[in-house]
Amino acid sequence: MDIQVFGSQKPGRRAMAGDLCIAIGSHRPTPPDFVALHLSAPYGSNVIRNAMAELSIDCLHGATSCRGVMSQAGLHSSDGYGAGAFCIWDAEGDYGSACVANDGNPKQAAINATVKALEAAGRVGESPDIIWLSTSPGAEEAVLSGIESIVGKSVPILGGSAADNDVSGNWYVFDAVNTAEDGVTISVLFPSTQISFAYHNGYAPTDISGEVTKVDGRLLHEIDHRPAATVLDEWTNGTVIPNTRKDPVSILSESTLSPLGRYLDDVRGVPYFLLAHPSEAYKNGSIALFADVQVGETLTLMEGSVESLTARAGKVASLAARLGEMHNDNIAGGLMVYCGGCMLAVQDHMEDVISGVREALPDIPFLGVFTFGEQGVVIDGSNHHGNLMISCILFAKS
Repeated sequence: MDIQVFGSQKPGRRAMAGDLCIAIGSHRPTPPDFVALHLSAPYGSNVIRNAMAELSIDCLHGATSCRGVMSQAGLHSSDGYGAGAFCIWDAEGDYGSACVANDGNPKQAAINATVKALEAAGRVGESPDIIWLSTSPGAEEAVLSGIESIVGKSVPILGGSAADNDVSGNWYVFDAVNTAEDGVTISVLFPSTQISFAYHNGYAPTDISGEVTKVDGRLLHEIDHRPAATVLDEWTNGTVIPNTRKDPVSILSESTLSPLGRYLDDVRGVPYFLLAHPSEAYKNGSIALFADVQVGETLTLMEGSVESLTARAGKVASLAARLGEMHNDNIAGGLMVYCGGCMLAVQDHMEDVISGVREALPDIPFLGVFTFGEQGVVIDGSNHHGNLMISCILFAKS
């Protein structure tokens, strides 16, 4: 297993593609068996995909990342441009990727993409060791359900929702052939070596909570039979709801350090929460979220800080290594997801974030992508969609 990560922040799409392809081609004469390519939305996918085709790279997983990416070399982001390629050479493993447009049915798109990815890997009817997922924001729970209907619920699914630079909806996903603004890219990974992973957040629960009493998908109407916006305004002493005179009002940045937690279980006496990020407040008192919640579910006000979010990426990388009992001298590389909302909240401290990961993974190549929703495996082994989360997959050398 050989993993290398290459990055570029040149604004021109051809210059960026040239950077990555020259680096990949110079490393080995044979093409990588798998490439996860994540880039900021302004680049577009056609030029880099064509460049990858010239290198005979067939297994390409692509998605947009908020304002760039990070790697062991630093932050690849300049004026909203940045890209990174996570490349695996693994002749003994099998890899397959597929991109499918949602066409109004994200679950079916996920089913189709999973089947196509397995076909591309030559492993039809088998369960991969892990799935790397990129999907358009909005229907992640349906996507997970579609994948699990093919491979079962025991296969770990990690990844993140595609992102743009300003939450305007300019994200997209792609593979070696197709691009979809509203769709899903799924990669099935059968590596020849051990993998390990972790999925967590950098927030702590407060003692403030309430019950969901009225909700429609991701539109939260009531907490404790009161307008959700009114409740959240009270919980945060007016810091999250700037005003509700306009319809709607973005509260995405205001709520980044005060999201809503969904309790799952205790880990050695410490509660584990999956997060839901409030995005908009409406005049009628409803709040839009980036994740589904259910009637009867308890929501807890969480709190984070720049310091906690800065330190968390390194801690998650260390946790992934500990869970797999991996020693640094046998880790080939890491593939990370770091919430785009968290990145925007701590963007002046991203060098500290990267330093923390470098400390956890010394001299180990890694790629970190900035997403608008994160998918991963929680403590009971089930796959979930959450917000403001961090994940890390590690691959052993042998």
